[in-house]
Amino acid sequence: MLSISKLSVSVSDKPILKGLTLDIPAGQVHAIMGPNGAGKSTLGYALAGRPSYEVTGGTATWRGEDLLGLEPAERAARGLYLSFQYPVEIPGVPALTFVRAAVNAQRKARGEAEMTAPEFLKAARAAAGALKMDFDMLKRPLNVGFSGGEKKRMEVLQMALLQPSMLILDETDSGLDIDALKVVADGVNALRSPERSMLVITHYQRLLDYIKPDRVHVLAGGRIVASGGPELALELEAEGYDKFLPEAVA
Repeated sequence: MLSISKLSVSVSDKPILKGLTLDIPAGQVHAIMGPNGAGKSTLGYALAGRPSYEVTGGTATWRGEDLLGLEPAERAARGLYLSFQYPVEIPGVPALTFVRAAVNAQRKARGEAEMTAPEFLKAARAAAGALKMDFDMLKRPLNVGFSGGEKKRMEVLQMALLQPSMLILDETDSGLDIDALKVVADGVNALRSPERSMLVITHYQRLLDYIKPDRVHVLAGGRIVASGGPELALELEAEGYDKFLPEAVA
């Protein structure tokens, strides 16, 4: 399980997270919602180890191991995957080449045998088919010229092939029309298992209509100010965040 205690994070010397505490048991999906600037993406970046996101206090452990003491590649090898709100483009690197390199790098770090080219292509074709992706798209440079929906499908395809044990989805619904949202959500739901945890970061309830969370948390002022069941997301959709803002500054 992921256990975060009193986590504080600064960016360019500006405090963003201010003593955030959160536990996500194995097998559960937790959603974090909050206003702009609350620190939602900062939480994901800090857990993934993005440079310039300075942890100034607190702890974060994954399966009992100090997550913050690991390099980003080591965190990925342990099973942590961050799905970006705005996936980056990598000109000149075919998507298939990128993903196979990532899969085999993680397998090597875990002492596992690398996937052969035929094994990888078979798995990639199956994952692409489930996501209704044209397989030829995977031969193009990673995310270059991809639509918003294609980029998000590409993120989910990477999840399906990497099989991480901790997924952090940073506004996966951003830029998706309703059809693409359903396909992406189906891909994420297919990864739910008793051994895998998920943290879904979103502004809006609509994503949670498709990816049903076990718990919903409100992040405001750099910390969790309220938690509840899926009904909390409906309350936020109807009433907004104003009622929780006094808690954020208390």
